[in-house]
Amino acid sequence: MTPPDAAPVSLIRLRNLVWVGLALAVMVAAILDGGLWFLNFVHVLAGVLWTGIDLFMGFVMGPIIRRVDLDSRRAIITRLMPKMLFLMPTLSVVTTTAGWFLAERRGYFDLPYPEFWWIVATLVIVTVLTIQGLGILLPTNLRVLFQFQKPQPDMALIGSWMRTYVWVIASQATLQVAIIVVMARIATGL
Repeated sequence: MTPPDAAPVSLIRLRNLVWVGLALAVMVAAILDGGLWFLNFVHVLAGVLWTGIDLFMGFVMGPIIRRVDLDSRRAIITRLMPKMLFLMPTLSVVTTTAGWFLAERRGYFDLPYPEFWWIVATLVIVTVLTIQGLGILLPTNLRVLFQFQKPQPDMALIGSWMRTYVWVIASQATLQVAIIVVMARIATGL
């Protein structure tokens, strides 16, 4: 806790942008490399991390955080969320961008129908995941984080935000499993 006359400490450390820059540089290097292996590696690694962390947060951390006392919840959220604000958007951008270039290089955008429907499914799922992640989950994480920084957080307001958040996380988990099914289908041949 900071004394009342001290300036509040920022929980969001901009130095984490170094890691974001590094991840984006690796992605750009994979794209510029021109080959398939490195680009596929970056796409799969980022996708596994994005999906794994999403599922872990939704099914493991979420229920734990909801059941602990306010001080513990505040401690967890104020340490976890600032890192997640950098990690998850970066993983989603790297996964989808590398995936786009990989699909383009492998000729998936030129497939005839009905095979092309698998590509359409991928684009739809990734678009919904991205809109939910950047348009709902990220702003909600910020609002909750800033609310928990207050000496007396409005728990009713946080509860209201979290009810929506839980539904979005559930749909994200469903879509993450759906994208794995689609990717497995594409990877084993259309």
